[in-house]
Amino acid sequence: MKANPYLPSLAIIEGVKEEVEGNRAIKTFRLAFQDDKKKNFSFIPGQCVMISLFGSGECMFAISSSPTQKDYIEVSVMKHGKVTSALHKLEKGDTLGVRGPYGNNFDVEGWKKRNLIFIGGGIGQAPLRSVINYILDNREDYGNIDIIYGARTSADLCYKDEFVELEKRNDVKAHLSIDVDEEHWEKYVGFVPDNLLEVNPAPENAIAITCGPPIMIHYVIQNLLKLGFKEEQIYTTLEMRMKCGIGICGRCNIGNLYVCKDGPVFSYDQLKELQGDI
Repeated sequence: MKANPYLPSLAIIEGVKEEVEGNRAIKTFRLAFQDDKKKNFSFIPGQCVMISLFGSGECMFAISSSPTQKDYIEVSVMKHGKVTSALHKLEKGDTLGVRGPYGNNFDVEGWKKRNLIFIGGGIGQAPLRSVINYILDNREDYGNIDIIYGARTSADLCYKDEFVELEKRNDVKAHLSIDVDEEHWEKYVGFVPDNLLEVNPAPENAIAITCGPPIMIHYVIQNLLKLGFKEEQIYTTLEMRMKCGIGICGRCNIGNLYVCKDGPVFSYDQLKELQGDI
């Protein structure tokens, strides 16, 4: 009998980390599969999983951990609706349903020896975190790394502890920003697309990967083009548009593409004809 594609595997919450507090809080959940067949769960950065909270519903999330971590996966969840609010009430030891992985991935093999520029905003840093940590765990395979990341305020920045550690490294450059100036903030003040121009990365032998609010992505892409990046050098992920994950419901289409089957990772030259739909 063919397996039911909607049937999730059970995973236990091994840890919960509060990234951002407030009405639109963000928490990172560390999950370990209980099914022995799933303990060798494999994925590639950029792929997603459907998280089921029994009695409340299910939502699609980008996997925010690196596949180099074999014993668990992590998802970072912003509280903004029924399911995510229910997720935020869960604690270590609670059980969830997980199905996947779904979608395509960032081309971490094809990007070897290339310089990589990551441009993220808010919760959009979650899928970028997966590929960043994968690259760092295979650091010798890649060129220069610049991470440009911003949020509305310093309190809204995700993965603060990790950025502290990144700033100590001499093989990575982290460029943080907030939208409005704060006392004691010594880094860039302004929007992420403007910080991109300030950093001024060279397009030669480079790949730029961006994720964040749609308006941010729009201006990031425009500024990358101004800096000389070609359309095929620019990538983004649209995992927030994924619904069923397996191409059945038809609700994630962009023009003639399905985010769950053709994405969620796309180069800009793939999407440029569909901008009105993004």
